[in-house]
Amino acid sequence: MKQVTSLLVILMVTFTAKAQDMQRLFLVEDFTAENLFTNNIEGPCFDDDGNLYVVNFQKDGTIGKVKPDGKVELFLTLPAGSTANSIKFDSKGNMYLADFSAHNVLKVNMKTKKVSVYAHTDQFNQPNDLCINSRNQLFASDPNWKESTGKLWRIDRGGKPVLLTDQMGTTNGIELSPDEKTLYVNESVQRKIWAFDVDAKGNISNKRLFKAFEDFGFDGMKCDKEGNLYVTRYGKGVIAVLSPSGDLIREVTLKGKNCSNLVFGGLNGKLVFVTLQDRKGMEMFRNDIAGKEF
Repeated sequence: MKQVTSLLVILMVTFTAKAQDMQRLFLVEDFTAENLFTNNIEGPCFDDDGNLYVVNFQKDGTIGKVKPDGKVELFLTLPAGSTANSIKFDSKGNMYLADFSAHNVLKVNMKTKKVSVYAHTDQFNQPNDLCINSRNQLFASDPNWKESTGKLWRIDRGGKPVLLTDQMGTTNGIELSPDEKTLYVNESVQRKIWAFDVDAKGNISNKRLFKAFEDFGFDGMKCDKEGNLYVTRYGKGVIAVLSPSGDLIREVTLKGKNCSNLVFGGLNGKLVFVTLQDRKGMEMFRNDIAGKEF
């Protein structure tokens, strides 16, 4: 345990050191070089040891491991026909992937790198984004882009898919509030963000409009520890920060336009790392509040 903790501290210090010259909050700079990933770069996620993983490194169907200095190496290649769009880790360190092209949720054993199908149903459209609660239940957005409709799923432990609703638009970004009592889901085409109450079993109710925008799309979303929601505004090139009541606090302007997802990291959890599909790389900025995991 002491070795794991020491490694985490070393990695987080190194990630943080890269941004120590940032004198102001919300000042964006490059984290990786451009064109290291495909235009499907997505799903940034840290494991408990402070390692950062991002999908579609160099070619689709891969997972890249991003070093603290922004250099990237290949972590694994998925089975033929699979393309990941989102990464999440459970409390035991297993990696889960939303595999949109093969219509699965995949599970990766991090020690052996063995990839297996964790959840599958013929009712899946194309699992897009994931979030996970403290009980290791996954929640998945599942859009049908052709029909501009979407579903929401809960994946219970053991890989059992439970349909929560199929009465949605093009579901994309998905996130739980820090207390796990609210589930946020956005619809890219309809430009709406919905909120649901979540009970102790992971069931949802009380669907309500949280925020609507008149232009541009949405992609991934994350919460900070105070419950504010950070939304990638795809095509506009900003991270919109919304309060728990849905008020727009600020917009952080990025260099690229097609921001697809984000993740909090750094030693104190106040660095935000963003994937950009037009630049095929990552940017980052210092935030005033840490992510909900910190």
